[in-house]
Amino acid sequence: MAKKEVTVEQKLRALYDLQLIDSRVDEIRNVRGELPLEVEDLEDEVTGLNKRLEKLNADLESIDDGIKSKKNLIEEAKVLIKKYGEQQKNVRNNREYNSLSKEIEFQELEIQLAEKHIKEHKVQIIQKNEIIGQTKEKLGERNEHLSHKKGELDAILAETEKEEQALIAKSDDYKKQIEERLVAAYKRIRNNVKNGLAVVPIERGASGGSFFTIPPQVQMEIASRKKIITDEHSGRILVDQELAKEQKEKMNTLFSKL
Repeated sequence: MAKKEVTVEQKLRALYDLQLIDSRVDEIRNVRGELPLEVEDLEDEVTGLNKRLEKLNADLESIDDGIKSKKNLIEEAKVLIKKYGEQQKNVRNNREYNSLSKEIEFQELEIQLAEKHIKEHKVQIIQKNEIIGQTKEKLGERNEHLSHKKGELDAILAETEKEEQALIAKSDDYKKQIEERLVAAYKRIRNNVKNGLAVVPIERGASGGSFFTIPPQVQMEIASRKKIITDEHSGRILVDQELAKEQKEKMNTLFSKL
């Protein structure tokens, strides 16, 4: 049995149907706008702030360990000073006494240096805690903002995701019904024109969305639906207003069922 020949009119109707489906998908995605990117940016910022907090807390622990180490050093130095002081009571000559005095002096300098480091560490702790406080405050604000934006996005997705997926499936189905070269041309035009409109009707003597008037003879050819005609200025495929109206009504019925 011979394959039924598809007329130019049927091709034009199928192409305009495809355009209406894809335009509906565009509308849904425009409603989401920049929200997905905003959410992604906020998530990255929150991750960065959490990592910063982890590093700051690790720095605090390191400083605290440093203070403990210096305090232990001070206690050890005090024990040695006491030990050397006791030994000085039993020395037999000045050389031994002076040697122990130098040991005591060295340990006293060690204590002074350790106390200086402890003071510096305590200043660092104050500074780190200030930064931690500021970071936590900023993190709280970012988390709140993220939660709000996610809520907005989730609400839009809940309303539109099912319809979008159904429309994408319909778009794929319609593409299979149109010959490949026409689908390729449609995609190419759609990618190159404003608003993704590759197939447009004649409106007030010009192609949809354009101010360039189409000659009456060409308008008659478009209305005859005997061949596929493109706008010489934009490259868009042109259909007559009556065909566009009929297909819009058909597709609006389809959209209402999705």
